[in-house]
This record gives sequence, C-alpha cells and structure tokens, in this order.
Amino acid sequence: MAESMVETVRLLVVTRGATLLRPLNAIAKSNSWHVEQAASAWDAIERIQSGEATHLLLLDLPSGEADGLHSLRWLRRLRPDLPVIVACDPEDATAQKEAIRLGADAVLTTPMDERHLEVIVRRHLSTASKGGDVEIASEDIESVGEDEFFLSASPVMHKLRAQAELLAHADVPVLILGEPGSGKGTVARLIHKLSVRSGFAFLRVNCATLPGELLEVELFGRSRMGVEDGMNRARPGKLELGRRGTLLLDEITEMPLSLQEKLVQVLQHRQFVRPEGEDVVAADVRILAATSAKLDRALAEKRLREDLYYRLSAFTVHVPPIRHRKDEIKVLLKYLMHKLARCYGLPARDFTPSVLEACVNHAWPGNLEELETFAKRYLLAGDEGANFGGFEMNSRKPSNGSSHPLRMPANLYEELEDAGDATPESLKVLIQNVKSEAEKNAIVAALEKTAWNRKAAARLLRVSYRTLLYKIEQYRLSASRHIFDPGNSRPHAGEKKTG
Repeated sequence: MAESMVETVRLLVVTRGATLLRPLNAIAKSNSWHVEQAASAWDAIERIQSGEATHLLLLDLPSGEADGLHSLRWLRRLRPDLPVIVACDPEDATAQKEAIRLGADAVLTTPMDERHLEVIVRRHLSTASKGGDVEIASEDIESVGEDEFFLSASPVMHKLRAQAELLAHADVPVLILGEPGSGKGTVARLIHKLSVRSGFAFLRVNCATLPGELLEVELFGRSRMGVEDGMNRARPGKLELGRRGTLLLDEITEMPLSLQEKLVQVLQHRQFVRPEGEDVVAADVRILAATSAKLDRALAEKRLREDLYYRLSAFTVHVPPIRHRKDEIKVLLKYLMHKLARCYGLPARDFTPSVLEACVNHAWPGNLEELETFAKRYLLAGDEGANFGGFEMNSRKPSNGSSHPLRMPANLYEELEDAGDATPESLKVLIQNVKSEAEKNAIVAALEKTAWNRKAAARLLRVSYRTLLYKIEQYRLSASRHIFDPGNSRPHAGEKKTG
C-alpha cells in the first residue's frame, strides 16, 4: 500500500501476548500505520466480514493451538487479496508447514527481529497494493511476489502447484525445466513462497547474461574490494546475501564448468571459500536451478557437468508451454489486460469473442512474454490495431496446414508513424519492441553472413558465444525451419515461407 495515499494503512493482529504486538507497535508508530488487536482468529473473521478496512493480517499461532490454523481457510475465502503473515513457535515445524499449505503469505518464527518484521510487512503491503484492485476475481490466481503470479486454472497447472507445494517442504535442490517464457521463474517463486524460507530473500541470477568472472563474483563474492572501489573489505555474493532464503540459478547450462564444479562443492558441503580468500563461508540458502535447454544435448556437449546434474535433478519440475494450457489463455489475457491498464493508466479493453477464440487456437511460441506483448498491443489498439501493432485476424490458414490465426504487421516502424495521439507510455512500449526487432535482425544478418556459424557470428557481433546462443533461443531462430515470428510475418533467410 503506497504510503503517500491519504488512506491510513491498517494492520490487524491476532494475539493475546506482547511477543508480536510490541515490535509491531514500534514499527507501526514510525510508519504512521494503525494497529488493531483481535482476541482470536474468529474475532478477526467477524471484523473482516463486517467490512472493516484491513490491509494486512498478522496471526500469532501459539504452540498447540489449532483454532488459528482452521481460521486461515475461512480468511482466504473471505479476502483472497488480504496478505496474511503467520507467527509460529520456532520448534513447531508442523504448524509452519500447515500454515503455508492453508495459504499464509509468509511464516515467521518468534521471537522476531523488529527490523526483519518491518521488511516483511512492507513487502506484503506493497504486493497487495499492486494486485489488490484487479477486476479479475479468480481463486486460481496466486501472487508470488514482485508483481508475478501463478495461475492454476487447468488440470496440468493444478498438478504442478501440488508438486511445488510438496517440494517446498523438502528444502532440497530442484531443477525446473521448460521453454523460454513458460514461467520457470514464477514456479521457483511459488516454491519459495510455500516454504519455511518465505520470510527471507528470494534472489535470482541469470547465468547466461554474465561472463564467467562477473558471475563468480555475483555468486561467491570477493574477499576484498579493489583499490578503485575505495574500500578494503569483503563483498558478499548471492550465496551469502540469500542466507536462509532461496537462490534461483536461471539457465544453469550457461554457467562455466569451473563454476559448476564450485557449485557442486556448495551443494555437497553447504559452505565455500570466497575467490582469493581463506575464510570458510556458510551457505544456508536453498538452491533452485532452471534451464530451457535440452538436458541430453547439454550433457553430451559438456555444457552441464554430470555430477551437478545428478545433484540438481533428484527433484525435477516440468513447466508446460502455453499451448498445452489452453484452458488458461482467456483468464491470463483478462488478468494481463487489467494489470497493464493500471500500469499505463488506460481503461481496460474487453476482448471480442473472435479474438479470444483466435488466441485459444494460437500456438504462442513466445509463451507468457508473447501473450503479455499481445495484451499490451490490444490495450493500445483494440480489435482494429492491425496497422498499430495489434494482431491481425486472419481467417485464411497457411498453405502448409499449420494454424497461426494471429499475425503481426510486417514493419514495426510503421507503428510509430501511425501512433497518432498515443500516450508516452504506449510509445515507450513500441520503442522497446522496435529495439528487440533491431537486435533480432542484427543477429539474423550476422548468422546469414557467416553461413550460420554461431561462433563466427558471435565474433562478428562482439558478444560471447553463450550470449549469442541464449539470444538465438530467445528469438527462436533457426536456419532449417520456419519459426513463427511475433514481430515480423516475413521468414528469415534459410527458412521456408509458409503462407
């Protein structure tokens, strides 16, 4: 909840003692929040049923008390948007797991540090303010933090959520597999949220975007800062900063083999030594890994160490692409439309039945990223946006029989010329699309010039080989087959024209 708003932030705390109330009152006073106390969880439910304004609920669960846990289910039904933070006895692991299973947004243990409590309360107030006014009411949409959400409106995603819930309690490494843009990071956040580590940091590192030396510093830190930094002290890496939390290593197959070996040691011994250092540092962080690469190929090409693979793959999660989750497309589009309308300060548009039908039949090779891009374009241009960046309805199927009922205008630059009185925010979106298109075209040109020799093309583009491989996969480029391109209806060189 933004603090600049006139409305006072109201916190409702269910407790009979001072263990939770004392630190909460202290941070509420410094932030001008209003704290109200309820004698029991059922008292809190009655207040919420009466329409009393509450922005966040803190529920104290003394050891052995079952009423508070039973009330969680009712609270979730009454106010699914209300953040609920549960405080448990540190030795009552059963209550902690049950609270997460029943829908608590965070689980803390008592006694708690005042500063840490303030961080958690602020984080969940912020999440509530971003997602609380969405006009799409669905119990299948679940916030996982950082303005991300998990949707389980199809049988396959219901099964995936149940799997994530089981893995959340295991506190072991998990390998998350799926196509680019399918939602691997969201699944990782869901596992973190459902685990007892949810009250601590969730950190993410993309191994494909950093060269080896920088990636090593990012993960393991540095024993001493350089002279140019002006300080002679250690710099902690993500393995330290994520203490008691969760660390997601995205695109793990792009990590250099030397760092993969160090990671194996971390997983085995739960400790490491900083580069150029001597002190042993404990690594109390849960490691999740994700990749969009084919594992058999990555192992065969020695891009993934077998010992690391075996340590990560004991528990594996497969995130299905959008084309296998057709039941969710309409809900996703409506949710994204309202979310983006708030973001850009525009009125939300209703999708016409013909557009929704075409969307359900579309393959969405770009998965969630392509879906969100389409929602942005439809928000700006509506059903008549063929010349302004929207998808054009196409009743004629391609001659090869494949079904692509949606296609994009051929030239993104025409969108800027035809934008007319578009808002600055919408122009910013279009410019970003143009930049992506320019990057993709530059990569295709370099690949064509080098006869699709990827190493030569990387040298020509002055980027690392790993970065180029990541970009080729991101833009779904291929020399041998046609890839439906959401930004350009013309095939690239080396691809067959399909329509």
